[in-house]
Amino acid sequence: MKMLQLKNTDLTVSRLCAGAMGLGGSWEPNYELSSQDEDQARSFINTALELGINFFDHADIYTRTRAEAVFGRILHETPSLRERMVLQTKCGIRWKDDPPGTPQRFDFSKEHILRSAEASLKRLNTDHLDILLLHRPDVLAEGEEIAEAFETLRSSGKVRYFGVSNQSRDHVAYLQSFLNQPLVANQVEMSLLHHGFAEAGISFNQFPARYPNGWEGLLEYCGLKGVSLQAWSPLARGGVTNTQASDPRHRATAELVTRLAADHGVAPEAVALAWLLRHPAQIVPVLGTTRGDRLAACAESVNLTLSREEWYLLFETARGQAMP
Repeated sequence: MKMLQLKNTDLTVSRLCAGAMGLGGSWEPNYELSSQDEDQARSFINTALELGINFFDHADIYTRTRAEAVFGRILHETPSLRERMVLQTKCGIRWKDDPPGTPQRFDFSKEHILRSAEASLKRLNTDHLDILLLHRPDVLAEGEEIAEAFETLRSSGKVRYFGVSNQSRDHVAYLQSFLNQPLVANQVEMSLLHHGFAEAGISFNQFPARYPNGWEGLLEYCGLKGVSLQAWSPLARGGVTNTQASDPRHRATAELVTRLAADHGVAPEAVALAWLLRHPAQIVPVLGTTRGDRLAACAESVNLTLSREEWYLLFETARGQAMP
């Protein structure tokens, strides 16, 4: 597996990140973890590590904390696995009725960040997180309060580095202005079918303007500041390989992905991921699958380099019109 040195850190991560959202059995509030859930988590962790994937992504809300909890059971069972991992989680989304009578909301208060980080550490059975991300923008966020929470976690050794998720260039720049330590990651949705990051690069000075909401300057800012870009839903929930899609543009994209996969002798998922990996921003796709066979299919992407012509043909097909 090819590796990447994350800027502004001493972390070396695999070019693919194993997302743990599919662990934990169920999103139902009263579900109890089973031995089958533990078997799934054990297989997921071992398969990812065998493939050379050392980067694991969590969030405190995934399957209502159970994804972290079942992952932590495997780490408790085999503590030596932890030293082979770069472990990341996210906080900031709060469920409706937490506590009873409250609405679903976002919470970047110092109290909630500290409480969430402590709870994630306990569930994951680890004494530190390598990276903690703020999950979605909180309209009521106060930079000074976030900075205090980050410094408390950093100085205590409980979190090594910090980042954000789903945040624009200005969100990132504003938060960074309060911090002594650089933000190291921004996790955003990126795929062939969610290609605003690439559209922003060709839309300047075009009429009518096609600027995608929120993408103006984000790649350039992150590149200048050493903020790693992570792509969630990099396969568009299976859309990039669904040759039966009802949307003609999506169907044409999946058909092209499938044809190029046959030409290169790889799985279709590998072509769609290679399209992201080809970008000079060194995007790290966060895989959503927990199945070993699909992890292996995705891992083929790191050894596939698309030509410039293949990359633009995929982009043109996905956007549904010729380059400007």
